[in-house]
Amino acid sequence: MIGELDADGVVEYFRGKSILITGSTGFLGKGLCAMLVEKMLRVQHDVKKLFLLVRANDVESSKQRVQTEVTGREVFQVLKEKHGNGFEDFMEEKVCTLTGDIMYEDLGLGNAKLTEISTEIDIIVNGAATTNFYERYDVAFDANVLGAKHICEFAKMCTKLKMLLHVSTAYVAGEQEGILLEKPFLMGETLREGAQLDIESELNLIKETMRELKANCSSERTEKRTMKELGLKRAREFGWPNTYVFTKAMGEMLLGHLRGDLPVVIVRPSIITSILKEPLPGWIEGIRTIDSFIIGYAKQVLSFFLVDLDSIMDVIPGDMVVNAMMVAMAAHSEEQAQTIYHVTSSLCNPAPYAVLADSVHRYFLHNPPRSGKNGEPVRLSRMRFFRTVPMFRAYMSIKYKLPLEILRLVNIALCGVLSRRYKELSRKYSYVMHLVEFYAPYTLFKGCFDDMNTERLRMAMKNNEKDKSRGYDFGFDPMSIDWDDYFYRIHIPGVVKYLND
Repeated sequence: MIGELDADGVVEYFRGKSILITGSTGFLGKGLCAMLVEKMLRVQHDVKKLFLLVRANDVESSKQRVQTEVTGREVFQVLKEKHGNGFEDFMEEKVCTLTGDIMYEDLGLGNAKLTEISTEIDIIVNGAATTNFYERYDVAFDANVLGAKHICEFAKMCTKLKMLLHVSTAYVAGEQEGILLEKPFLMGETLREGAQLDIESELNLIKETMRELKANCSSERTEKRTMKELGLKRAREFGWPNTYVFTKAMGEMLLGHLRGDLPVVIVRPSIITSILKEPLPGWIEGIRTIDSFIIGYAKQVLSFFLVDLDSIMDVIPGDMVVNAMMVAMAAHSEEQAQTIYHVTSSLCNPAPYAVLADSVHRYFLHNPPRSGKNGEPVRLSRMRFFRTVPMFRAYMSIKYKLPLEILRLVNIALCGVLSRRYKELSRKYSYVMHLVEFYAPYTLFKGCFDDMNTERLRMAMKNNEKDKSRGYDFGFDPMSIDWDDYFYRIHIPGVVKYLND
């Protein structure tokens, strides 16, 4: 049972706390972690210390990475203005970088440092992960599975730990349809009926495959391709669409199995989009599926997209995810249980892809992108959408594969004169088909994420206008979002400003 909360109580909870945050410099994790670090320091300047675990060669390199990839980002502008010339001193006092990696036991920290911080840490936020859908199996397993294990083991060493919050993804649900509940994965559970998963066996398979590759003196390219294909094969064998969500699901299993009586919260966001309200509306880091569509349209390099415009895209602004994380930490502190939260929007405020498509077209019609030396407006044409994979494949076959086959035959007749052109176009065709294969589980997703636990957490928070005036907005209710307004006025301009390089 969650007790009544308010923003003042959430802010006060973090006073004097030391918090370990992983993933602050990861490709996608750093956007969310940067928002979390910024919010904590902005609303509670009396937080004791934020320890950021960073993969680097030495302490100096890790500090440089944090300054460049976290505290140097635009999202810290409000905090910089608040502290003025004292910003650097404030950050030096509150932020401590740790050189290490969750893929190693003891997080790759030396014994002395491990002993020192294990007596200091009150809260652990594990945001570290590799999010590449088609990652090497060994790399994804190290980060997403063993990483969860190592974090859990470290958490048990922390003598005053009050909370371990693990950031997962709602898409550990795979390609299931219907209402998807906020329930944990049990060890060995799979999404394919009759299949039984053994995580230890998966680790042994990875090790054995790597031994064979080394014994055969395989090239780096062969090794990379083999390990990527292995990850995808194993994921699909157990019912997941790609290596990323498969390994994230296994990480959740291990965490639940090993936690003992540790207070654990698993936050499963859907597709995280740009900041809705504060501190910087529109700020975003890391390209998501829907952002590829926006950028492709802006540059007019993407004339078609695989998506059912009537289907629901589950997106959630990054600041709402951070708010939910902070409220959950305060709500479940020292509670010897595991709680799972879907921080999602498909159930309470569903947004069809048609809303995004219309907002994108209107935005660039009113704010035409420019190109060329003279900066002339790009001539816009509406994008073509395909609602099923067979429809898309048929279009690609007629429009691209058939001309490609004709080019191949002409090239043979001309003794290879057009080989370079054929290889280039063939590579582009394969790349597009490859992308579609990985995006389809998301753009054609038929599930709906139940958020009953999250709704209880929202209901426990009392709204106070006085709190908002002080920058204490901890709202995470998707019902408050007008999706068309958000996309047109905030998200699309944010993508153009921060991602459209």
